[in-house]
Amino acid sequence: MLPQQENKVHPREIRKELRQYQLELNQGIIRIKKCCAFAAWTKENIHKKECRFFVKGVREDVCTCGYSKTDHVDEAIKPEDFTGESWDRHKHVKEVPTDAFGDISFGGLGQKTGKYVRVSTDTSPELLYQLLTEQWKLSPPNLLISVTGGAKNFYLKANLKNMFHRGLIKVAQTTGAWIISGGMHTGVMKHVGQAVRDHALSSATQGQIVAIGVATWGIIHNREALVHSEGCFPAHYVMNTESQGRLSCLDNNHTHFLLVDDGTQGHYGVEIELRSRLEKCISGKHLGNEGSHVTIPVVCVVLDGGPGTLNTIYNAMLNGTPCVILEGSGRIADVIAQVAGLPLTRVTIALIHQLMKKFFGQEYENFPDLKIIEWTKKIQDIIRMSHLLTIFRISEDNHGDVDVAILQALLKASRSSESLGIKCWKRQLELAIAWNRVDIAETEIFTEESQWKSSDLHWAMFSALVGNKPLFVSLLLENGVSLRDFLQDEATLCKLYKWLPSCIFLRKLAKRVQSCCSRRKAFPIKSRAHSEQGKMISMTHVSDEVCHLLGSYTQALYPPSKMTNHFNMSMETSVSLSQSPTSSQAPLREDVAAQRDPGRDLFLWAVVQNNKELAEIAWEQCRDCMSAALAASKILKTMAEEGSDADEAEDMQELANHYEKHAIGVFSECHHSDEERAQKLLVRASPFWGRTTCLRLALEADNKSFVAQSGVQALLTQIWCGELSVVNPVWRVLICMVFFPLIYTSFLVFRHDEVIQRDAAKNEENKTVESVTGSTLRTNYLGPDPSRVQRPKPLDSWSRLVYLYSSPQVKFYWNIVSYFAFLFLFAVVLMIDFQATPSAGELLLYIWLLSLVCEEVRQLFYDPDGFGFRKKARIYINDLWNILDVLSILLFVIGLAFRLTTELFYAGKILLCIDFVVFCLRLMAIFSISRTLGPKIIIVRRMMMDMFFFMFLLSIWVVAYGVATQGILIQNDNRLDWIVRGAIYEPYLIIFGNFPTNIDYAAFDINSCSINGTNPLKPKCPVLNENQTPAFPEWLTIIMLCIYLLFANILLLNLLIAIFNFTFQQVQDNTDRIWKFQRYELIKEYHSRPAAPPPFIIFSHLYLFIRNMVMCRPPIISKEFKRELPQMEEEELLSWEALMKDRYLLSTQQEQSQSMERHILDTSQKVTTITDRLERGDETSSAAMVQRLARLEEQVVQSAKALQWIMDSLKCQGFAAKETQPTLTTTDESPDIYTSEKEDRFHVNARQFHYPSSNVTRFPVPEEKVPWEVSFSSYIPAYYTSEDSEDHVDGSESEALDNYRNPAGRTGIRGRGALSHLGPNLNVDFVLTRWRDCEGSVLEFLVVRDESQETMALPGRRVQSADDTPLIRTCMKLYEKVNAKVSEGTKVFEGYVDDCRNTDNAWVETTVLNIHLDRTSQEMEDIDRMVANSHGALQWREVSGKTRLSSNQRDSLRKVAELHNRKF
Repeated sequence: MLPQQENKVHPREIRKELRQYQLELNQGIIRIKKCCAFAAWTKENIHKKECRFFVKGVREDVCTCGYSKTDHVDEAIKPEDFTGESWDRHKHVKEVPTDAFGDISFGGLGQKTGKYVRVSTDTSPELLYQLLTEQWKLSPPNLLISVTGGAKNFYLKANLKNMFHRGLIKVAQTTGAWIISGGMHTGVMKHVGQAVRDHALSSATQGQIVAIGVATWGIIHNREALVHSEGCFPAHYVMNTESQGRLSCLDNNHTHFLLVDDGTQGHYGVEIELRSRLEKCISGKHLGNEGSHVTIPVVCVVLDGGPGTLNTIYNAMLNGTPCVILEGSGRIADVIAQVAGLPLTRVTIALIHQLMKKFFGQEYENFPDLKIIEWTKKIQDIIRMSHLLTIFRISEDNHGDVDVAILQALLKASRSSESLGIKCWKRQLELAIAWNRVDIAETEIFTEESQWKSSDLHWAMFSALVGNKPLFVSLLLENGVSLRDFLQDEATLCKLYKWLPSCIFLRKLAKRVQSCCSRRKAFPIKSRAHSEQGKMISMTHVSDEVCHLLGSYTQALYPPSKMTNHFNMSMETSVSLSQSPTSSQAPLREDVAAQRDPGRDLFLWAVVQNNKELAEIAWEQCRDCMSAALAASKILKTMAEEGSDADEAEDMQELANHYEKHAIGVFSECHHSDEERAQKLLVRASPFWGRTTCLRLALEADNKSFVAQSGVQALLTQIWCGELSVVNPVWRVLICMVFFPLIYTSFLVFRHDEVIQRDAAKNEENKTVESVTGSTLRTNYLGPDPSRVQRPKPLDSWSRLVYLYSSPQVKFYWNIVSYFAFLFLFAVVLMIDFQATPSAGELLLYIWLLSLVCEEVRQLFYDPDGFGFRKKARIYINDLWNILDVLSILLFVIGLAFRLTTELFYAGKILLCIDFVVFCLRLMAIFSISRTLGPKIIIVRRMMMDMFFFMFLLSIWVVAYGVATQGILIQNDNRLDWIVRGAIYEPYLIIFGNFPTNIDYAAFDINSCSINGTNPLKPKCPVLNENQTPAFPEWLTIIMLCIYLLFANILLLNLLIAIFNFTFQQVQDNTDRIWKFQRYELIKEYHSRPAAPPPFIIFSHLYLFIRNMVMCRPPIISKEFKRELPQMEEEELLSWEALMKDRYLLSTQQEQSQSMERHILDTSQKVTTITDRLERGDETSSAAMVQRLARLEEQVVQSAKALQWIMDSLKCQGFAAKETQPTLTTTDESPDIYTSEKEDRFHVNARQFHYPSSNVTRFPVPEEKVPWEVSFSSYIPAYYTSEDSEDHVDGSESEALDNYRNPAGRTGIRGRGALSHLGPNLNVDFVLTRWRDCEGSVLEFLVVRDESQETMALPGRRVQSADDTPLIRTCMKLYEKVNAKVSEGTKVFEGYVDDCRNTDNAWVETTVLNIHLDRTSQEMEDIDRMVANSHGALQWREVSGKTRLSSNQRDSLRKVAELHNRKF
């Protein structure tokens, strides 16, 4: 029985497990440290409340605070005979460090977790915001959504429920909002949690929705699990709704919980005050960053709800918070939705009674009449603030989803706000950009009426670019943003690069800046500016890094910046100190400003961060779009090679291929339109991309598909033929190479001859048109006058001869002939004429090789593209044919050295023979130009790589079989040559059919081997028996041979065939493309090669050496591969390229719109739209009917009003009716409408609930109860008189109050209030006007601005506040200046003013005077001096309807505008 083996683990697996364990251990340690730090911070800053005085409540063991006796500390429990004071919440509840915080785990499916903390009601909201953002690492919100409503479970229609869930999550996800609710698993809070849950299930890969629950600690069921003095990480919370009783469970779908504690238990609504303060604190934070002028917007979303929700809505709207109410959600939400579209006069107490009874059901029976009156007043005030109220009706299509309604409500509130210090549209646009909602910006901001300046939107463009919002970038470009103006300042571009997101380019740029700083330390410069800006990114750094990515052959894309030192590649410092400290803000120099393309700058900025969407938008703005696409491909591929992140490299490679397709598309359009222009685009030096060409960029980026385009190949073919025409057959060119006099005939066509023939054909066509039409107008339109154009002259004899032999094609053919002659001479020398003393033929061979060596040296140092020697050498070595050239030359030199010595003469010949093989292999390069054989050579090279890996696999079987067989057959053979022969050589030959005879007894011959291995010419005999027969097991060797043949001959050889077949199929489709790409190098080589073939080429080398090295003349630069175009031709070519780009983009869009995927997407959207319409069908029809009836009723009421007015007018004129006047009857609410001529016919400010500068609350006075004539039996107003009043009332106070009655009606409060005396309090307001200029085109008025309250008002004689402030003193001085002009003033208004200080017995009456000042008067000069010294308290403003004044003063200003015949 075999012994049981122990399980063994590989050491590598052990090390892997140890590393994994160590990683988990480190992560656990880090997490523990974070938890400890959070616990320490929480216990130090966050407190809870607990009762410190036990007083028996309803039950013996329960305190008045609601907690049991056991829940109190020992100090709180007093002796039974203690007779102390009664329990007081403010006195007996103390703050102590909190004991409930950490992570909360709800368990169940998905293991949902969140964070929680128990906080006191007196906790600072700033501290809570710090907890959310710094401790819990939440990103500051771009929007705060406060969801409120019914705290009890309520039914929500399925359609409305889905729309609420979808809209709430969409607005939170797209805008980065925080959702705040009560956090419980009931009512509206449960719906919020379900919406978050649906998002988590449907989009697990997207960011987490932040849902913050602000709940009352004392009503949480199972809260004991959350308590631990050191925090719970996590606390396991169990939701048990069945046994919760009057308590409530936390909602498991919220992500964060603030549990508000006031020291009591069982009391709901404890969190309301702290939640309100927290929302107000968050709304005061700046949006995005501190530099933003906009604060975080807040919106209140209401579902269902009761009286408490009504108070929440009312208070929110008083604070300027817009509210979105969902109609159909129930109770108070439906009550407000029903009356929201009605006139205020129709919102009566009776109507509210009716709606309350309808929507509240049995709850209505418990509502007292006084509360209904209060709620009616609040609902009226809510409706009056229509700019803050949005009703989402599922039956209407104008809002779309809930998310659109929420965002539109915020923008509507922003438009109507009069307290903003910045322009309304800028706030709206900043909000839309922060939310990343282009649809809202298109429909609400960028309307047809809006007019935009490019400079006004530059800040928005920068925010959209930095925030990676490509849709907004497109929208801004469509609405007037000019990239040239936006990027005119270099500082803007520098700032964009400083705001780059984390990417490989930013890391490389930081290293370059750091290296420049280290160099600056090595070369100290005494300059403060440089020391401060040493580590700042400049465009010089960007240019150097981009040149590194593109290649050293490009020039700098941006000029050296004056703000930093520029270090070139040769370590020579060229210092350029700035003459002005503000030079960083100066634009680029004028000499290079013309070479700047803002589209190029933005495109490059987007490409280096691998941002496809922004790069696509910027590429459409590029002038040199084809060069930009190819440069982007090169940059991205270089960064992909240098990057370490495989996923990021893959994305870069994909984007590089995308822009290669763009370049191909644009070039195809250009080539189809005009071949000559398209070829110019390929070889023109682009001033925007470092003076390089499209063709060079495509080659450097390895864009084989682009180079394989027919237009590019046509250009290469044209260069290959030189001045010869491409239509010449090869055989004609070969004949003319030998019989060159034929070029003087028409046997060979030159390109120059084609130009002459084309011009002649065109002239002949023009003459034909002229003869047919009889007019020269058409011929002049077709082209210029042929007589005025200089016609090309025919080529002379010498030019034809030079063009023939300087053609790269002819050079190639002569070099082929020369190479064959060289091989023939080499073979003759090796086989026939290899003497001890070199013969004449062998000396000629040496000279011939010397010419080849000189040519290789010339190719290595010839650098027309400016690569530099290092890159040129790298390119040279990477070419396989160059490697063969170097190898053949080295072998020849070594063989020649051996051959010249007597001892190594034969060895030298052997090396030369091997070298001949290498020279013959080099002959394959000749066929690379062939369209048929060139691709096959590529396939052979790929198969050679496959063969290498196959031989490695085959060698395993060969060695395995050979060693085993050798060991079995031969005993201790110490001859190395025969060991290798038996172990490797013979097994290898078996594959090709050479079967061995020494493994079979029948074929064994003892005479064919050496028994002891003494004969060096015979192998050693196998192990023999005593009878001289082999002793090895014959059956084993035969079986081994069969298995070896099975695997080696059948399996491996067929595998090799399959590999070759796969490689052929894989490469076959790309060989033509690869061959076309590699064809360029051969063409360029022979284009620059001297005309004479070897060995005569050595004379050309001598000429070049003398010309370049001795005479120091510059090299001749060919214009075939790089051409500098004149400025006019450059502009014309770029304009034509832009037109072709637009055609390409249009065709691409058409292809996408007609694709199958697009059709499927459109069909899906249509089906979804139809489904939504069908779901809304019934509700829409019923709602439409209600609206039609309401409009019909309104029209009847208006008709009744018109008829009554007609009858009253006729009566006044004496046309009394002979018959009795008929009674006009309308609806129940019609008398209110019938008697009203103005929507707000009663004072509004005088009926505000809270009286200013006091704690007094007015008695609610609904709209219908304002007039004194209307009976209001429940009216019991409070009495209030400020201590600052001037006069006092004696014992007959009530009689004195009865003598003064507010002429505008009830206000809800009696007494003088904050006014000076009973009755009217007179005031005078001045409208000081002037003309802005002498022509009187613009009318201006003087306004008083209070910076502390951000309000504006007209200057008046009485100042509302009695405080002696600088603003009051300024107004008093102003009144003294205009007092003399009062008599000249024009009375604009006189009467009652709706003031918030008015009471039933005291009110404000104002007289408004318009005083128009002459610009040349002394008073005008004094007032202008006061305005200049007021520090903004006094300002001249244009008389306009956009002025932010109170409603009364706006009416007065409107009358002043009419007085001066100006539009308001």
